Amino acid sequence: MTNIIDAPSPVAPGSVAQAGPLLDSLERTLQDEYSVVRLPDDLSTLDPADAAKVRAVVTSGRNGVPSALMAALPNLEIVTNFGVGYDTTDVAQAVARGIQVTHTPDVLTDCVADTALGLMLDVFRRFGASERFLREGRWESGGFPLTRRFSGSTVGVLGLGRIGQAIARRAAAFDATILYTTRRPVEEVPWEHVASAVELARRSDVLVIAVPGGAATEGLVDAEVIRALGPEGFLVNIARGSVVDEDALIAVLEAGEIAGAGLDVFAHEPHVPERLIRDDVTLLPHVGSGTHETRRDMRDLTLANLRAYLAGEPLPTPVPEMSAL
Repeated sequence: MTNIIDAPSPVAPGSVAQAGPLLDSLERTLQDEYSVVRLPDDLSTLDPADAAKVRAVVTSGRNGVPSALMAALPNLEIVTNFGVGYDTTDVAQAVARGIQVTHTPDVLTDCVADTALGLMLDVFRRFGASERFLREGRWESGGFPLTRRFSGSTVGVLGLGRIGQAIARRAAAFDATILYTTRRPVEEVPWEHVASAVELARRSDVLVIAVPGGAATEGLVDAEVIRALGPEGFLVNIARGSVVDEDALIAVLEAGEIAGAGLDVFAHEPHVPERLIRDDVTLLPHVGSGTHETRRDMRDLTLANLRAYLAGEPLPTPVPEMSAL
């Protein structure tokens, strides 16, 4: 549903605010066009008079507009999110108050799916580990251990939205058998639907997590799901760190109950538990959408949403919950 907005009043100084750091070029544009103000990390230092001026907040998926910040902005009208994930924004409060929330879907789908494919290839073939082996001068003492073939494997995709489908298409090009789990089967896809995450893991060589973050999926991939992969199975997560029970994953890895993992996201970023820094785990610093092209497109869509709202025009990409407004 496209949200049609009644024409707002002209943009006054202090009415557009920034929560947390953003892409440099986005910050510059916001400053040039709106003289954007920065919201403090410590809400106790937020002047109520300044808070009352804020109508729009531009933020990122990492920072969002959580409950306390949203409650401190009595005249907030829109949250424009730089990123597809918005689990750090209190959408329930936004809906209750009639506050619009937008995000940047589609434009990062390909790069995040490429990252998932790269992680799958790396956990099977251990390219990163073999490069370290060479750089450390160990090749002269003997060859690198044999690895696993990815082509023809069974790939289980947990969540078959835009990104999940893009991952499945890429894996299918490697002659992989694709299975997926969602609440309901997805129409017009050629892959088999599996009823539960546990069964999906049990039947897969690698389980790729592609569900949204938020309360509904927190801890969804628990010890039972992870152990169901078995000693030759891999776990790959490009979704949100909150989806995986990180302590359970560490325990299963340390017990040798799965073959390894590839992770681009973590429960408490940028902190990565020391016990996850293992030879059988490929770790990336949340770079799934980290290309010049994708960040440029995310910036442009973030600005398009903000400009549309302030001009009283339809929002290009409201989050699905906005259909309730």
